[in-house]
Amino acid sequence: MCTAITYQTQNHYFGRTFDHDASYGESVVITPRQFPLRALPNVKSHYAIIGMAAVSDNYPLYFDATNEKGLSMAGLNFPGNAVYAAPKEGADNVPTFDFIPWILGQCASVTQAEALLLRTNLTDTPFSSEISPAPLHWLLADRECALTIESMKDGMHIYKNPIGILTNNPPFPWQMANLANYRALSPKETKTNFAPHISLTAHSHGMGAVGLPGDLSSASRFVRVAFTKLNSVSGSRESESISQFFHILGTVSNTRGCVQLNDDHYEFTRYTSCCNTDRCIYYYTTYENSQITAVDLYSEDYNGSQLISYPLITQQKIYRQNKKTIRKLLHGSFQK
Repeated sequence: MCTAITYQTQNHYFGRTFDHDASYGESVVITPRQFPLRALPNVKSHYAIIGMAAVSDNYPLYFDATNEKGLSMAGLNFPGNAVYAAPKEGADNVPTFDFIPWILGQCASVTQAEALLLRTNLTDTPFSSEISPAPLHWLLADRECALTIESMKDGMHIYKNPIGILTNNPPFPWQMANLANYRALSPKETKTNFAPHISLTAHSHGMGAVGLPGDLSSASRFVRVAFTKLNSVSGSRESESISQFFHILGTVSNTRGCVQLNDDHYEFTRYTSCCNTDRCIYYYTTYENSQITAVDLYSEDYNGSQLISYPLITQQKIYRQNKKTIRKLLHGSFQK
């Protein structure tokens, strides 16, 4: 269960929550231009890519990523609906584990990607005997527009995504249709429509959003993050923009213990990402570390041939304004 969004102020941003019960050893990974991609075996130089990935056999398995041209892509869980095909003659057969590099390695825009997708056949070829294809659908976006891509039993569906949001099940058309059930919600204070002859006094601010779903299901998260994002007001500075982005995704983050899978397994938001797609700076927080960490593509040798990986900083970082008092408290020597 995850949520992905786009956001735009002065720059364009793309990111997601990654909600799972287990870690895959993910890290922030830069794939430089000369690194050999399985998806593009005959291409010596491709677009550089930065994003979150698990690295297996020195190969990046991206969860979400952005290329040097600002095109971004994220794969989200889509169980029960995702169906992949066998390889077909005459098509570009792409294993799902290589779908993100396949698009981001050679496309500079959504428009270019759309043309490529028309001949793409997503296959069920596993990465290895230990890593089988995950049931996913994808959000693909640049600063101009976004697409949702869903490979299902009846084939591949490519939808225009006018709000730049994706969660999980049900399929995207249902999620968009469901938004109509909440068309009366508003960030403004609303007048009484209950009955013309009854005076009902608002007892709180924010009552225009009464009815906004608050549970953790993917359908409810879709509505909640759509309302939050589309009514969001942010300054245009980088610090304001990324702070607002993390606040928006904070409305749909999962707290450990609230989604129980079995006796001792819980699904929670393991990381939240936000990439400035214009400057290729990848920001993230983790469940245990709410301090924002940044990795800059252009601070590295993105023309090289070796993967560059930054392990996640997962321990909480606390700025101590009053170090002496806090130190005494932590060591049990504090007295009033």
